Amino acid sequence: MAIESYVVVHNIAKRHNVGTLARSATAFGVTELILVGRRDFNAFGSHGSTSHLRFRHFHSLTDARLFLKEKDCDICGVEITEDAVSITDHPFKKSTAFLLGNEGTGLSAKECEICDFFVYIPQYGGGTASLNVTVAASIVLHHFGVWAGFSERLRDGNKFVVAEKPLKLVSRKYCTETDDRIIEERKSRRESASNGFFEDGKNGVSSSNLLDSLFPDE
Repeated sequence: MAIESYVVVHNIAKRHNVGTLARSATAFGVTELILVGRRDFNAFGSHGSTSHLRFRHFHSLTDARLFLKEKDCDICGVEITEDAVSITDHPFKKSTAFLLGNEGTGLSAKECEICDFFVYIPQYGGGTASLNVTVAASIVLHHFGVWAGFSERLRDGNKFVVAEKPLKLVSRKYCTETDDRIIEERKSRRESASNGFFEDGKNGVSSSNLLDSLFPDE
């Protein structure tokens, strides 16, 4: 069976980080980006990479774990714990899903419970206590790609060759809920936005997010 990597994001606080995560995920050969809980996000920073990446959604960490175990996949928490191993040691055995903590607070106790092991990224300077979640993901995913022996992408000049965009977004791999449920959630989100629950962009226009592009109004 081929070695695969996954990224698991649970109720991420800063929605624009998902777009940047998607860009790193495509660069380092991630099979799927799995959203748990909150699934709406701003695609800013993705540079079109969301078109090249499969998305999947689960309502709970338990459901996500069951799916990954059916794939015979280890779950690796990216966190500084007592038993965490340096990412430079490449402590991998098979396909692995990387669970990234929320910005600022790291992994919660519930998130740690579903992990099989933990890795941390060594730091050599004393100016900061931690890395941005997207930066940390890039470092970890690169190390896993090296360990797994992923084939390097062809280069053209000073950039890597980008694959052709798929003809269609495969929305069902992003979320398996029904269209009615998606429309209902979007309506609820708009009502919340009108009450000031979600952030607004310039001129009062809500930030764009991938959910609306995947499921446009009929």
